[in-house]
Amino acid sequence: MTEYRYQARNQTGKVVSGDISADSESAVEAKLRGQGLTPIVVKKKPRKLKISLLRGVSSKDLKTFTQQFATMIDAGLPLVQCLDILGNQSDNKWFGAKLLEIKGMVEGGSTFSEALGRHPKIFDELFVNLVAAGELGGILDTIMKRLSEYIEKKERLERRIKGAMVYPIGISVVALLVIVILLKWVIPTFEGMFADFGSKKGLPAPTQIVIDISNAFQESWYIILAVGIGIVVGFNVFKRSKFGRHLLDRTALVMPIIGPVVRKIAVARFTRTLGTLLSSGVPILEALHTVSKAAGNVVIERAVNFARDRIAEGRNISEPLAEARVFPGMVIQMIAVGEQTGALDVMCNKIADFYDEEVDVAVAALTSLLEPLMMVVIGGLVGGMVISMYLPIFELAGTIE
Repeated sequence: MTEYRYQARNQTGKVVSGDISADSESAVEAKLRGQGLTPIVVKKKPRKLKISLLRGVSSKDLKTFTQQFATMIDAGLPLVQCLDILGNQSDNKWFGAKLLEIKGMVEGGSTFSEALGRHPKIFDELFVNLVAAGELGGILDTIMKRLSEYIEKKERLERRIKGAMVYPIGISVVALLVIVILLKWVIPTFEGMFADFGSKKGLPAPTQIVIDISNAFQESWYIILAVGIGIVVGFNVFKRSKFGRHLLDRTALVMPIIGPVVRKIAVARFTRTLGTLLSSGVPILEALHTVSKAAGNVVIERAVNFARDRIAEGRNISEPLAEARVFPGMVIQMIAVGEQTGALDVMCNKIADFYDEEVDVAVAALTSLLEPLMMVVIGGLVGGMVISMYLPIFELAGTIE
């Protein structure tokens, strides 16, 4: 679709102008004639050169859009008018421009879900599938409300996890800065002082080790920095590889302290997504396909795909999920009950609500455990370096006595 600017004469002879999206100038002229207008000038709309550093859509933007869109559709406004209003009034100008592009696609004959699907970086497969189900069932306003609730709960879960990581990351950064300052400026000062005392050869082993580390840092800091960057880059490359991602995801699920939290997060995400899809009328096989991609863990994804293949063969969902040995027994039993009662979507949402609370408690417990652990580790490193620098002074004081 291309944006065109036109001038045309209406039935009263008045000249009007505006913008319209179409595939060609002839298509624009056909649209104008269909509206009772006589084209005078039709030309491509010049593109504005914009440099934006903030090209992206946050969960908040997406949640606000779905809430407002659902309200407008429920009030009886036409879909195209809703997109036009939201696109022009969006605080995120880049997102607003994309909404106007989607509006142009819908005007050109595309369905709403097809137009959304052409922007996968904004609207994921879950969003598009739910909208498609809403269009088919004539319940687009209800679907958008459910999507808004889903995004809000997903955002709340992510906010809890990120909040739990703020303290450990902040403490680690401060500790790294303190260690660099000690190695770069403080320890060399002590080394010079020990040399003036003539006691360098007789330094205690801890003191000599710290001084050697400081000297190595002074002489080869760029090599250490390059190695550190290389480790980070190498880890990211390994994490993106098929084997590396599977290994890391499997390890995350079985780690002693972090593993249970990761598993609860995965269960909450899986059941929330599946419950939302099923309650919106998406078929089970298509729902599981979407859920597997939204799982965020390769091990969970494979387990869901395994269950999907078994369901396609005529089996139920609970048995293959149990065979995968990924989900807790309670989750399997509740899913089995949901299948038997014909209320799998309701049961999935109940499981998600339960595990959302479990994640909240687990994250709080993990944070309370990490705080003293990190203080001990960081205090040991920094305190050990400081004490090692004072050991020769203590020995010298003992000699004077």
